[in-house]
Amino acid sequence: MFFIRKSLLLFPILLLVACSSKSEEEQSSGLFPVAVQLDWVAEPEHGAFYTAEAMGYFVEAGLDVTLVQGGPNSFSLNKVATGQAQLGQADSTNVLLAIEGGAPLINVASVFQHDPSVLMMQKGNSANDWKDLQGKTIMVRPEWAFIPYLKRKYDIEFDIVPQNFELGRLISDKEFVQQGFYIAEPFFAMEQGVDLKFLYAWDTGFDAYTTLFANKAFVNRNPEELKAFIAALKKGYQYYIEVDPEPAHAIMLEINAKATPEYLKFSRDMIIDAELHKKPGGDYLDISRDRYQTQLDQLRSLEIIPADTINVDQVMSDAYVPN
Repeated sequence: MFFIRKSLLLFPILLLVACSSKSEEEQSSGLFPVAVQLDWVAEPEHGAFYTAEAMGYFVEAGLDVTLVQGGPNSFSLNKVATGQAQLGQADSTNVLLAIEGGAPLINVASVFQHDPSVLMMQKGNSANDWKDLQGKTIMVRPEWAFIPYLKRKYDIEFDIVPQNFELGRLISDKEFVQQGFYIAEPFFAMEQGVDLKFLYAWDTGFDAYTTLFANKAFVNRNPEELKAFIAALKKGYQYYIEVDPEPAHAIMLEINAKATPEYLKFSRDMIIDAELHKKPGGDYLDISRDRYQTQLDQLRSLEIIPADTINVDQVMSDAYVPN
């Protein structure tokens, strides 16, 4: 049985749990504590985090960082909004919807330049383009904002089967189409002797980030510590991609019982091949005001969020990513 990650669930408006002051947070070690709620169990999408931990970059920056593994019920949005963690990782679309719903969050860096959510199918599937999805049955998360965008842009209709987070039907049915995580599920399909092809959501103009977001009160009270965290994370990212992934992979293999060296290598290679870590001419962790403005405009156009409720300055800041 193969499981596909669940999206972080949206939630009702949350009340802010105030973060402690610096003096209360300081530990006897002198290091500043920061908790990060990841979106899934330890895998290569978290390579920057675990490399920074393994290489001591967080400690060098004066930080005592706790990386909390995620999973189907990690609820990173809720935990960061209520102060149980200071930073979290998620699809930027879900973070925007949470902010519009009243959650005290702000996007401060990118983990991936594109959310790796794709539509995947066997190579022999008759669909080769978005318009070929007309009349098909697709297994997706029904709440995925990309679905109404896709139907409107290409003037198509298709039936939806709610995501069950398994690969059985995809492997047995040549004409089946399923939402998946580009850097994960293909490995498990290949293990079953099935080659896949993909339609990439980001190619349509619906281009979400995998984002690093923060509790707003934490950001306002601790801007220098946030800058130090992101600078250390960037060093970890660069080392993971350009030098050696093994320090991070050693931690992943230790704490994620389902990880294998083969899977970790595959997933990292997919990140690099798709240029998820940085765009040509760009840099690690970059975020763009224009990209967030486009996301807001798309969500308003689809009437997923009301007009004129939130603006770019309320949902993101690029002030903490090193130039």
